[in-house]
Amino acid sequence: VFVPDKVAGVYMHIHGGGFMLGRADHQDEFLARISKACQVAVVSVDYRLAPEDPYPAAPDDCEAVAIWLVENSSKEFGCNRLVIGGESAGANLSVATLLRMRERHDFSGFCGAVLNYGGYDMAMTPSARRWGERNLILTTKTIEWFHENYAPAEKLSDPDVSQLYADLSGMPPAVFTIGTMDPLLDDSLFMHMRWLAAGNKSELAVYPGGIHAFNAFPIELARKANTKINEFINAQVLKTPEG
Repeated sequence: VFVPDKVAGVYMHIHGGGFMLGRADHQDEFLARISKACQVAVVSVDYRLAPEDPYPAAPDDCEAVAIWLVENSSKEFGCNRLVIGGESAGANLSVATLLRMRERHDFSGFCGAVLNYGGYDMAMTPSARRWGERNLILTTKTIEWFHENYAPAEKLSDPDVSQLYADLSGMPPAVFTIGTMDPLLDDSLFMHMRWLAAGNKSELAVYPGGIHAFNAFPIELARKANTKINEFINAQVLKTPEG
């Protein structure tokens, strides 16, 4: 948890790692910068990982944190403006959490979603399926390996696992960040269009030459992407509920 001196909102962050890797504290420097730049308390979720704890452990943990924030953010942080988001598997889990909060708890109060190079179809979109063995963080076989360890084959088209198949009505404004050299390119392109088609607001930021997780590298392309993400978070937490 990172808490700035003045809190304008709360950012629930869900890390990536193919549902198998990573911890909540592995992006401390990055999240501390977001907290300071956007004046948001950042709460990063240390969800259980596959294969020891496969689906539905990860979305269950994220749902539990979301419920806690809805009930306690005003008391703990003095603010109830909630944004959710994450990278790769974390973007998948962010959308899963939004859907669960809407369907299970009748809550649609998150004011924004930061969805960075997520995978939203565990059955694999064309760009992921056709990528092959060029190893730019991910390969097709690596993606398949993550999916096989996360959820059984009969669940791969379940909307709780692959949100591209979900009813996306009532979702908050979103920003989708993706690079053209990412095998998950189609996931963001398709999800952005489905987000819009469901009547939601969505921005699609496509970065030429960006690989998977490119915004974590010390390069100009990352600076541009992260600046846009921060601007989006600021816009969502600072606007009026009617705006």
